[in-house]
Amino acid sequence: MTRRMLLALLGSVLLTAVAVGYGVFVTTRTPPAVSASDALSLTGGPRILFRSTAPDSKGRLAMVATDDPGGPRSVSALDCLRVHAAGGTGVCLRQDGALSTFQAAILDSTLTVKREIPLVGVPNRTRVSGDGRLVAWTVFVAGDSYNNGRFSTRAGLIDLDTGDMIDSLEFLPVTLDGRPYTAADLNFWGITFAADDNTFYATMATDGRRFLVQGDIAAKSIRTIAQNVECPSLSPDGRRIAFKSAIDGNPEKGWRLSVLDLASGARTPLAETRSVDDQPAWLDSNTIGYAIARGTDSDIWAVPADGSGSSRLLIPHAESPAALG
Repeated sequence: MTRRMLLALLGSVLLTAVAVGYGVFVTTRTPPAVSASDALSLTGGPRILFRSTAPDSKGRLAMVATDDPGGPRSVSALDCLRVHAAGGTGVCLRQDGALSTFQAAILDSTLTVKREIPLVGVPNRTRVSGDGRLVAWTVFVAGDSYNNGRFSTRAGLIDLDTGDMIDSLEFLPVTLDGRPYTAADLNFWGITFAADDNTFYATMATDGRRFLVQGDIAAKSIRTIAQNVECPSLSPDGRRIAFKSAIDGNPEKGWRLSVLDLASGARTPLAETRSVDDQPAWLDSNTIGYAIARGTDSDIWAVPADGSGSSRLLIPHAESPAALG
């Protein structure tokens, strides 16, 4: 075989390998065939609820089987900006018709809208308590005089059993480091609920600092319990908080996913080392799910909750995950 023939053969093999590799990459990044369904339910077995970002179903509430998260997805007719569900109750933060306003659409187990709650800003986070009784939301707002025209946040919640609503956590008295605290720049976001339908956790920001706070709905009170904790998510056993923390306390450097032990205060950095700007979700007692943005698209990834292992792609073209039992 001549040198020219050998080089030609090697070139052909290399091009074939590149083509095959690219084909595998595209296959793994392209969502599976969408299975449309008009009979989706929040009950009926282990699945993961999410917001699809795939081109043919972008913005739609969707589901996949827990044991086949990269497989066919069932897509609803609901367009949402953020979703969550638990205990047979769902919530879809969405645009309010053709208006440039937004609402929290409360869903029953068949994804039928049972109530619409007007929101005062652009939707950002949402959570449902484990039994489906409490629903929380966070929105971005503009116009606060102290903030020089930049966005602030508002977080509220509703008890679906009683109809009682807290429009904004800013209306509740705050105890910071054991002392009553008031300030014009209080911001709250990322509510997560405990199993007692009374206790909640959230992030509070003031004076350039971010705190994990614990709230008491019945007492209408909030107290700080830790610093540099954002977008908390309470574990199924109620003992740990998954969260993002600003690297070196500076959000401009990005965020690191970690887990906080509430009893000891110990923090465990997770194996995901990329910046994660999301409220993590417990997919089970050992696994944290979260979204990683790719331009205007995003994917849901998963990582062990104990700091071991490595991150893995769970659902391509998706965000806002919630585990359904």
